[in-house]
Amino acid sequence: MKGMIFREFIDFSEEHFGLEVVDAMIESCQLSSDGAYTSVGTYDHGELTQMLAVLSESQGIAVDELLRRFGHHLFHFLAHSYPEIVRPKGDAFDFIGKIDNHIHVEVKKLYPEAELPSFTFTQTGPDEATLFYESDRGLAELAVGLLKGRFEHLQQPVVIEQEDVSDGSKKEVRFTLK
Repeated sequence: MKGMIFREFIDFSEEHFGLEVVDAMIESCQLSSDGAYTSVGTYDHGELTQMLAVLSESQGIAVDELLRRFGHHLFHFLAHSYPEIVRPKGDAFDFIGKIDNHIHVEVKKLYPEAELPSFTFTQTGPDEATLFYESDRGLAELAVGLLKGRFEHLQQPVVIEQEDVSDGSKKEVRFTLK
């Protein structure tokens, strides 16, 4: 997983919970990086899951909720940092339909070794779509936060329903967007 994600998670955590909580979180984990991340570096996603578990415990917030909040934060960071990629073109469905064929292509240009989740998008009606998420990392709740950030960015209301179609690991999730 790219260091940019880790750095932004640390920034998110510090912004919402404070520097002391972040320091304690990093010290409580057994991170091979020691919590020092460069934006262009690549790190084991297990370090993120360790930090999420510790933060969840210390703050009394479920890991899934933390992932959604972080995903929302991450979307706004990406929109600010890479406006050419997330610039509004059409509605949110237009954007989401281009994740694999446009956005992830652009991400791969910046970070060729990035291992990205796979998304399959199907518009099922004028105000409804299905998005199928697949990733060995099982961070579907992060995708929910990113999606909500995108809809909010365009000031479009959304209801996101999800169904884990894997073995409970959230490695394969079907989202219905309305």
